[in-house]
Amino acid sequence: FAGLVDFFSIGTNDLVQYTMAMDRGNEQVAYLYRPANPAVLKLIHSCVEAANSQNIYVTVCGQMAADPVLAVLLIGLGVNKLSMEPAALPLIRRVIREVSYYEAERLAELALLAEDSAQAQKPIIELLQKRLPEMFVNN
Repeated sequence: FAGLVDFFSIGTNDLVQYTMAMDRGNEQVAYLYRPANPAVLKLIHSCVEAANSQNIYVTVCGQMAADPVLAVLLIGLGVNKLSMEPAALPLIRRVIREVSYYEAERLAELALLAEDSAQAQKPIIELLQKRLPEMFVNN
């Protein structure tokens, strides 16, 4: 599709739900909703690579864009724009200022090689705990 459109927009809530074959509204299987699952990350990465081949932008909307750890991953994967609710903007801006693009790329490379969601997020969480410890006070 990249050669036929002006941009890609990825709705991550549905992407995760359908990739993980679960209904996040169903309490019995909602625990399977794992946005940082390497399968989901590889799908996003594939979209970014296709977009790059045609010089078009990739925008991500949904809960992933508003999550500080996942926003770092998305930027590292090469996503050009993040769309989120206004309340999430201040924290995401702070996180983006604290993590260089080079660091985000390296962290995304590690995440793509991870065996599971927890392993994909761990290095990012550790970095953010060092740079923005106040973000984790209530967690």
